[in-house]
Formats: sequence, C-alpha cells, structure tokens
Amino acid sequence: MHIQIVLFDGFDLLDAIAPYEVFTAAGMYFKDDLTVTLVSAEGERMVTSGVNGLQIEARGKLDVTRKGIILIPGSSGSVHDTGAESIPVRLQQASETNLRQLLKQAIGNPDILLSTVCGGSLILAMSGLLEGRHAVTHHMGMGLLSATNAIPVHARIVDDGDIVTGGGVTSGLDVALYLVERELGPLIAHAVEQLFEYERRGTVWRNEGNVPKEIRQENDIGVKCDESVIPTDSRDDFQGNWDTTISTPIGKIPILLHVTYQNGKLVGTAKQGDGIVTMDDPVLESNQLKWSMKVSKPMRLNLNFSVYVDGNKMIGEAKAGMLPTSKLVGHRVG
Repeated sequence: MHIQIVLFDGFDLLDAIAPYEVFTAAGMYFKDDLTVTLVSAEGERMVTSGVNGLQIEARGKLDVTRKGIILIPGSSGSVHDTGAESIPVRLQQASETNLRQLLKQAIGNPDILLSTVCGGSLILAMSGLLEGRHAVTHHMGMGLLSATNAIPVHARIVDDGDIVTGGGVTSGLDVALYLVERELGPLIAHAVEQLFEYERRGTVWRNEGNVPKEIRQENDIGVKCDESVIPTDSRDDFQGNWDTTISTPIGKIPILLHVTYQNGKLVGTAKQGDGIVTMDDPVLESNQLKWSMKVSKPMRLNLNFSVYVDGNKMIGEAKAGMLPTSKLVGHRVG
C-alpha cells in the first residue's frame, strides 16, 4: 500500500506529521510493503509550513494514478484577519494551484481513497469537489463547508466512502488510525494505538444504519421579521438596479443586482458574468435588506448578504462560513 501526504505552502505541521507517524508505525506491523511519502503538487521541493515558517521536504510529485491513500492536511495561520497568512487565504491559494486539477483526477480514480484533516476538506470544498458529499472540518470552518454545498456532519471522523474527512487538528491521529483499521485491519490499528499510547475517540460517522428519529426542541422557536411593520418607503429605497462589487480576500466580485416589489414581497436577481441567480429569501429588517445567494466565482459559494442604502448608494457585507466578511459597495443605475 502507498500513502501520499500532500504538502502545500502554509500547511499545518501536526495535520501532516501525526498521520505520517501513524502510517509509518503501521508499516512496521504490516507484512506487505507500506510506503509513506510526503509530496507536493509541484514535485520535489522544500515546503514552508504555517508554523513559524518551518520547512519540510516534499520528496516527489503527487501521483494520482497510483493506488492507495492520499491525505490532505489543513493550514495554520490567523483566523481573524484577511492577510496573506490567514487560514482562509492559504487554503484558497492551495486550491488554486495545480493541486486542484490533481485532486479532481484523484477523486475520479476508484483505486484512490482521499482523506483530509482539519482544513484539508475545505481545499476540496473550495475546488467544488465536496458538493453533495458528507464531510467535517475544524468547527470554525463548518459554515464554509455548508456554503460550498457540502453536507457538514458534526463528528470526529466522517466516512463518505471514497472520501474520509477529519475534524480539528488533533483528529489527524484519529483519521490515520481509522484508515489503518479500515484498510489493514483492527489488529494492526490496535498495535499502533498501544505503541503510541493513544486511543482513537469518537464514533466514525457513516451514512448507514438506522436513522435517528427527530426530537422536537420545545424551546426552539424561530422568530421572523413581520414585514407588515416595515414602512413602505423602506421597500422603495431598495428597488432598482444596483451595480455592486464585493471585495473578498481572494479577489473582487462584480454583481449587478435587480430588486423589485412583487405580490407583496421584495424579490431580486443577481447577474454575475453571463449567469443570473435569484436572491433567496430576501427580507427587510429595520433598514437592512438581507438575503442569501449562490455565486460561482471566484469559487462556488452560498453567501449571506446584509445591505442598506443611502440615497443612490448601497453599502453592506457578504459572509460565507469562516471566510472573512467581505465589503459590498454599489450604486443605483438605470
């Protein structure tokens, strides 16, 4: 069996090295050959981690034709700003390298089991490879998983067949031990656990077995805005065509909005390039218009918008999961 652990600039050390040690230890107990290689999308090179700039050598290029396991770690950095060292930016940059195309090829190869630790699943999600798939990531990134049309599952490990994803940083140990058990058997996994004096924790989620019945939460009462109390002129403020720009950490998104009042409700569309999408659930709250919407560039995302108008100017923000809030500005046209 061959295992490739993918390194990219800004990767998290523990996400990569903990599984590397588990797999290497498993090779000591496995009667057949088991190799573990640190690779990159570019090939042999020194790769700078996100932890104090520590460099690790990638010994070769990711081979998506070779049978075995490919593991993608997450990133390390800031989660509170939009700079070059922030985790969302580093993950997006990794997804925009040749790694994106390689992963697309890997996910279509039945001989490859794709696995991730922490933010590694967000690299797949940002590349459009987790749409409709069950997955988990660090708890701070679960909203972004949902925004990319993945199905977030709050579990330590999620096994979705040919994709196995893990949660926060230390789940790298759990993911690797589970993969050893799944592919090599529980006896070898147990031997590694004893060697490391570490026991895997949490139930591995799989989409099988009896479905739990829903338990009604009596105190969970949704409160919706009553449109009847919104002055008519507030609705009028938002009607029209708006030429807007969303400034994100990974580029600017121009969107032409059209908002109108039909059948007692505000409705709207958004044009991005040649594509036109409908605003989902637009609602007025005080002097703000809020809605959600799918965009396709610079990646597929479900964005949540909140804007207000000042005369012929529109100002607000767009948010998707753990990605930093993006500023929206625009003006009325036509």
